[in-house]
Amino acid sequence: MNGTAQHDSRQAELAAFLRAKRARLQPEDVGLPRGPHRRTPGLRRQEVAQLAAVSVEWYVRLEQGRVGTPGTAVLDALADALRLTPDESRHLHLLARRESRGDRPAVAPAGPGGAQVRSSLRQLLDGIPLFPAYLTDHRLDVLAHNAAARALFGAGFGTGPADNTARSLFLDPATRAAQLDWHRVARETVGHLRAGHGRHPNDPRMAELVAELRFHSAEFDAWWTDHTVLERSAGSKRVHHAEAGELRLHYDILSTGPATDHLLFTVTPADAATEHALRRLVAHRAARAGGTALHPLPAA
Repeated sequence: MNGTAQHDSRQAELAAFLRAKRARLQPEDVGLPRGPHRRTPGLRRQEVAQLAAVSVEWYVRLEQGRVGTPGTAVLDALADALRLTPDESRHLHLLARRESRGDRPAVAPAGPGGAQVRSSLRQLLDGIPLFPAYLTDHRLDVLAHNAAARALFGAGFGTGPADNTARSLFLDPATRAAQLDWHRVARETVGHLRAGHGRHPNDPRMAELVAELRFHSAEFDAWWTDHTVLERSAGSKRVHHAEAGELRLHYDILSTGPATDHLLFTVTPADAATEHALRRLVAHRAARAGGTALHPLPAA
């Protein structure tokens, strides 16, 4: 993609982001009078300009991509005016100041499991025998995973149609049914992808994934359109497993550094019952695979 096309793509994303954030706020949300005969959904441009202490003309030019590179202070003022979350504020800076990693091609995995994973990370995954763990890129493509992840998510996890966690979550009925907090987890996933898209706006494989999900999932399409950005770092969820029943789990997401933009997902039990069930599940899978089985904990 040449420089002009990159600018146009980035500017279109910025304009859509600002419009979506204006549309979700009402005048009374920010202390302004509604006034009669209001037709605009959300805030008007002049109201955003008033709240951010910038001229209406400047704000209109910003949405149209005709102001060059805005300063940090004015973007912070806009973030305050639009009541952006910290994640959304960082996203605004990425889009408006072109501070992204999208100007160089994103590294694509070569072959099953991804060829660009550091050997130390593979050793780390294999060295966590009980807790499911896996590595993704900014698209949520699964680059590597351990045996416990296969025990929890299925033998095909990280391969074929299950090589991307967002695709599985939205397009695989079995994965959707197993996620007992699907709505919240799926919503977070869209926000996470949006953040990755902001860092890599010119990644063609990300564009293909988003187009696929928008075409096949009305929920993904609606959530993508509202431009919510979310950088998850930790959380909890409930999963129903065919063998182990309901599992209550914590998850943590760790960055492996900006050079690759890879993320390490770890899943840990949230209660004693889940710990016992997860240990039995991993032990039984290891035994079936002919490996060294973990010993289940004694019954409580």
